[in-house]
Amino acid sequence: MKKPLAHTKCTVKLRKSEYHDEWYLIVESYPVFKTTGGKPSRIKEALNRTITTPIWDKNRNARTSADGVVTYKPKRDENGIILCKSQLDQEACIYADKVRAIRQREYDNAALYTDSEAEQAAQNERSQCNFISYFNEVADKRHRNSSESINVNWRRVYELMKIFAGGDSLTFGQINLGLIENFKLFLLNAPQGGGKSGTVSQNTAATYFAIFKAGLKQAFVDGYLTIDLAAKVKGIPEQESRREHLTLDELNTLAQKPCDNPIIKRAALFSALTGIRHVDIKKMKWKEIVKEGDHYRVNFTQQKTKGVEYKPISAQAYQLCGDRRGDDQLVFEGLPAPSWISKPLERWIKAAGITKHITFHTCRHTYATLQLANGTDIYTVSKMLGHTNVRTTQIYTKVVDEKKENAADAIQINLDNIE
Repeated sequence: MKKPLAHTKCTVKLRKSEYHDEWYLIVESYPVFKTTGGKPSRIKEALNRTITTPIWDKNRNARTSADGVVTYKPKRDENGIILCKSQLDQEACIYADKVRAIRQREYDNAALYTDSEAEQAAQNERSQCNFISYFNEVADKRHRNSSESINVNWRRVYELMKIFAGGDSLTFGQINLGLIENFKLFLLNAPQGGGKSGTVSQNTAATYFAIFKAGLKQAFVDGYLTIDLAAKVKGIPEQESRREHLTLDELNTLAQKPCDNPIIKRAALFSALTGIRHVDIKKMKWKEIVKEGDHYRVNFTQQKTKGVEYKPISAQAYQLCGDRRGDDQLVFEGLPAPSWISKPLERWIKAAGITKHITFHTCRHTYATLQLANGTDIYTVSKMLGHTNVRTTQIYTKVVDEKKENAADAIQINLDNIE
């Protein structure tokens, strides 16, 4: 069956200004069918160009008004370009004709292509789009309200892609399995950001590559990639890392040791007693802490996972919050940001005689480890930590198993004479 052609014609025309002795240049296209079988439309595109010196063809009447005034059509050269007396106006008419030619090709191609050919043409056009710019837009839309740590990671992957590509451009047409594997190898030796020397750890590279794959997945969903390449590539395996924690004795030592910044001390101990992250402690308001019966609990939304938490806390944890104030006031007002908390925290830890590498986040690890060591089941601990998957919590069980093994070996007797 033959495909009917639209026969759309594009023409440069003049439209008289109502207020000045000048004419606007427009491109008029007719007939244009917006839907199959629909009524034809007349599309007029203003070009933001005006002329004042068109040459009129006195042999071609345009219209005659009711009072007998005759207007004429503009004179055109053999290529159909409107002629003008002014060189500047003539250049404007040449520009208008170039726009007309572009529009004419677009309509002609749309009429000639089959549906599959039109889709292929559109895909070819999408393949020339810049994946790096697209990735940056996805990061902005997807994580506009996410935590700062998530946004930092997406921004870092964006910067690393530019380093890998040797510039700001990497088209979708260039992306294939080979390029993705090369980017994976690049990440394993990628430089650290933030002015730090050396390369990123394997676990950091694994995180970055997972983010890169998320961008590829979204590109497939949005139609920029015809194949789900992200599903065909394995991620970077994470290396098992030791999660440092404080013992109960060390916590008690810290509780008795003064800190340069009392807010840091109270917030760190609060984290060790609740497992709540620094980012959530910093923004916690008094209205989020309520008393139900004899127990207190915190009702808040996790900044990292956006999960709504209803978390019971101990009386000691509530005591660390200090005197209750207005509902909209911060509980730990004045708690420094992560980049400013390290030094005073380090001085406090060293003053307590603790030689472990301790960060504020270690307090959260301490909560998880001590809960498991004291017999709390892993599913309860997982819920208390706000983990979305219990497998995330299982990493702490290895520390507890190690403590059990050490305890098993602690009792030694002489078996030399056992028959």
